[in-house]
Amino acid sequence: MTSIFDASGKNIPCTVIEAGPCVVTQVRTVEKDGYDAIQLAFDDKKEKNTSKAMQGHFAKAKTTPKRVVREFSRFELEHRKQHGEILDVTVFEEGEFIDVSGISKGKGFQGVVKRHGFGGVGDSTHGQHNRLRAPGSMGASSYPSRVFKGMRMAGRTGGNKVKMINLQIVKIIPEKNLLIVKGSVPGYNGSYLKIERWS
Repeated sequence: MTSIFDASGKNIPCTVIEAGPCVVTQVRTVEKDGYDAIQLAFDDKKEKNTSKAMQGHFAKAKTTPKRVVREFSRFELEHRKQHGEILDVTVFEEGEFIDVSGISKGKGFQGVVKRHGFGGVGDSTHGQHNRLRAPGSMGASSYPSRVFKGMRMAGRTGGNKVKMINLQIVKIIPEKNLLIVKGSVPGYNGSYLKIERWS
């Protein structure tokens, strides 16, 4: 993340995203596949770490093996590319809105206060000993004699797919394929994201 100043001098918190170049490795059509989509690949990968099937798949598109392969079904006709062509950051425009999805940061095993926002027991008097961040009763007595599925309890937090919608593109740096987006996006530095036009 970084921050930039707009024309009025206001400081805007932003995230810098490298968006491309992406290679079109497959074009799906209604006649052949039953739906319209294009498959994009990003980030070079060593050939020795790529399966023979995927090596052949990338060779058809006349490109080196890639680390990430994703399909996009909502593409405007003017940005629709043919097999083997390259898509870069110029498909976006400054000021437009996008959806960004990725895997959120993993936070490990956490208690209910951090994981679900519980308030804890609250009152530290009347003999309450180290119960300030405890979950309290789960509501399971002789009936139903079990804990319901989905009960909010302590457990592993983060590492989920998260989609941030309606993020504005503040600036585009085409020579480096960089998008500067207003606000934050899911994931750690260097993680992979899926960027789509806001629908």
